[in-house]
Amino acid sequence: MPRVPRMVVTDSGQKAAYHVISRTALDGLPFGEVEKDELVRIIRRFSSVYAVDVHGFAVMGNHFHLLVEVSPCDLVSDEDVRRRFSLLYGAGTEFPEGLLDDYRDRFCSLSAYVKDIKQTFSCFFNKRKKRKGTLWGERFKSVIVQHGGTLIHCLAYIDLNAVRAGIVARPEDYRWCSMGYHVQNGNRDSFLSLDFGLPDTCSDHGARLRNYREFLYHAGAIEKKGKASIPETVLEEERSQGFEVSRITLLRQRSRYFTDSGIIGSRAFVETTYGGFKAKCRSSRDKIPKRVKGFDGMYSLKRLANA
Repeated sequence: MPRVPRMVVTDSGQKAAYHVISRTALDGLPFGEVEKDELVRIIRRFSSVYAVDVHGFAVMGNHFHLLVEVSPCDLVSDEDVRRRFSLLYGAGTEFPEGLLDDYRDRFCSLSAYVKDIKQTFSCFFNKRKKRKGTLWGERFKSVIVQHGGTLIHCLAYIDLNAVRAGIVARPEDYRWCSMGYHVQNGNRDSFLSLDFGLPDTCSDHGARLRNYREFLYHAGAIEKKGKASIPETVLEEERSQGFEVSRITLLRQRSRYFTDSGIIGSRAFVETTYGGFKAKCRSSRDKIPKRVKGFDGMYSLKRLANA
């Protein structure tokens, strides 16, 4: 039977939001910490190339979720197409002017975006596991999501995946989801949109995150048959703090750098120490120390084997 055409919004001048789900064809939970980190990195990379705004994500042991808003072609200028081409192929690559419209169509295509993510990760996974063959199951699923109340419910569903699976009690304790990325990484490089489906009258970024956490914790505390939920004690603790991300929470979350990093300390210390191990690093590019937010003057570098 022929495939059912994917439902894609094509209205001129109108962005459209989609909930994307894709599962592996392998048994069990083949994605460990290294695989999850790499898949998040790949998602971040192609999200800067394609004309998309990422509202949320969750990478689990055998599947991933994305909530993305895709721009239509008429909102992407010629110059922006050239810029995105450079991000994809490198600044020194000459842009083929005759294919301007083709690349505009590509960079505004949900299917092309997800295909690049999945194919790139498949190459990484198969090389790492020394295997060949299909990694992903059937083609990815996509659901068109209305903005506003529907979007925030969908985002909460995604961020609560690890809670419902009984992996964590708090959504931000799971670093491979959007709430974990907001809290543990401070939304590094503004990767995630701050549109949580909240009213436009709430413009302050801190207030938006706080309001979304309040919604998320109440949604996560609702019991669902056969699934875990946020304990009532945790909900009460967050309620007593006004759903603010406290400094203690930030320090607890970001303390993972002490175990997940390869080198940690002042920027000078990290750079000097890295210089002694540089020859062992597989990448052709120098590793840049990342500032650990919440710790003044502290920087970290990923383990060379994982970088």
